[in-house]
Amino acid sequence: MSSHKHHEHIQKIKEEVQKAPHLSEQEKSDTIKRLEEWVAEDKAEGLLYEELFEITQGIKPILAELGLL
Repeated sequence: MSSHKHHEHIQKIKEEVQKAPHLSEQEKSDTIKRLEEWVAEDKAEGLLYEELFEITQGIKPILAELGLL
């Protein structure tokens, strides 16, 4: 999913939460906060994965030269 579509999807979820008649204002606020936390965690995990992948790509040639791969 592209970043733009991902953002649109998150916005739609937030809008639907705000419209939910069975949720109190506190529940709506808590749900949106939790959703935003999940989005932030997801971004952080993606960045961590990318950085580890880059490090691995740099280490592989060294390990190959040492005969460890």
